[in-house]
Amino acid sequence: MSDPAAPKDRSSFFARRRAAVLKAQAAQDLAQAEALARVADDSVGASGSAAGDGGALVPPAMQVAGAWAWRIVVILAALAALLWVVSQFSLVVIPLLVAVVLSALLVPYKNFLLRHHWPKWTAIVVPLLTVFVIIGALALLVTTQISSGYDDLKTQSTASYNAFIEFLKTGPLHLTDDQINSYIGQAWEAIQNDSSALFKGALSLGTTVGHVLTGVLLVLFSTLFILIDGKGIWGWLVRVFPKRARAAVDGAGLSGWNTLQSFIKVQILVAFVDAVGIGLGAFILQVPLAIPIAVLVFLGSFIPVVGAVLTGALAVFVALIYNGPVVALIMLGVVLLVQQIEGHVLQPLVMGTAVRVHPLAVVLAVAGGSIIAGIPGAFFAVPIVAVLNVMITYVASGAWRGRPDVKEPQTHA
Repeated sequence: MSDPAAPKDRSSFFARRRAAVLKAQAAQDLAQAEALARVADDSVGASGSAAGDGGALVPPAMQVAGAWAWRIVVILAALAALLWVVSQFSLVVIPLLVAVVLSALLVPYKNFLLRHHWPKWTAIVVPLLTVFVIIGALALLVTTQISSGYDDLKTQSTASYNAFIEFLKTGPLHLTDDQINSYIGQAWEAIQNDSSALFKGALSLGTTVGHVLTGVLLVLFSTLFILIDGKGIWGWLVRVFPKRARAAVDGAGLSGWNTLQSFIKVQILVAFVDAVGIGLGAFILQVPLAIPIAVLVFLGSFIPVVGAVLTGALAVFVALIYNGPVVALIMLGVVLLVQQIEGHVLQPLVMGTAVRVHPLAVVLAVAGGSIIAGIPGAFFAVPIVAVLNVMITYVASGAWRGRPDVKEPQTHA
């Protein structure tokens, strides 16, 4: 007859064995933790003694500063490497960025046509044709204005040159004809001596023209494919990231895309106001080339703060050469008035709501972009900063955690 207490004793035996095993494992984990702590203390003490403190620990503030320092160095090194790679492929990167900016302007137009039941191919072709028509009309207008006023410009240029020579003779410099002719001869001789450099420059210009044509083709093809399958392109980019990060990348991309669209629309409005204000002022003051100046101001205004100032200075210079100092001062007042309207009305009220970037950050971004990449860097600096600001803010906010797992990304062009 079996003992009824045997199962109970067996269960208690296994329970005691399990408890003993767990206790031994806990003791082993505790010993490992103490060993790691001793190693950490030894390393900290060694670093403190190496610093000359006689074995004293590094102050917490220095530890925090050191931790931040090497991370900042790594981030700056990564940015420097990225900029170097971009500079090596600038002939591809710049057209691609232009295509993205142009697509941000044309995609709403395409979607508008699709909502009104236009065929897809028509909704894609019509926005591109609209761009060509606008650019061609502006080029034709500028060319017509310059060609029609060529005779007057030639006469006024000759008169301005003669007045300048007369100023050199009768002004504070009191130069003689022989001195002026000598300086002109020296300048011409320098040009002749540097003819080889000029020839190389011409060859370089030919290469640049080839690069420009290649870039234009890349812009057209990239814009066309973004209009055709922007959603598929973005989906492929999102799927490059790990699955857990796709929701954050997709949401950040949508926020950045909306910000870029708002920036382009508002920047066109700002550029239009600058061009109309300065061009109308030049027309009223009868400054030559008023329409070409307005077109140049419109294009220059896409470089925030700096572009409109430089093109406005050109308008003042033309007024000074062809109309005299009084008209030039009035033209300067017109340029300053337009700049005040842009700085105190358009930038805070219109641009500020579309792009949440401080004006100081705009100026620094334009300056830094121009130093790094010249005119393209100044042009793309503000939209890149604005888009990155929105994307980083979105990711840091954690709003993407509530989004479903993105198998097919929801953002689209």
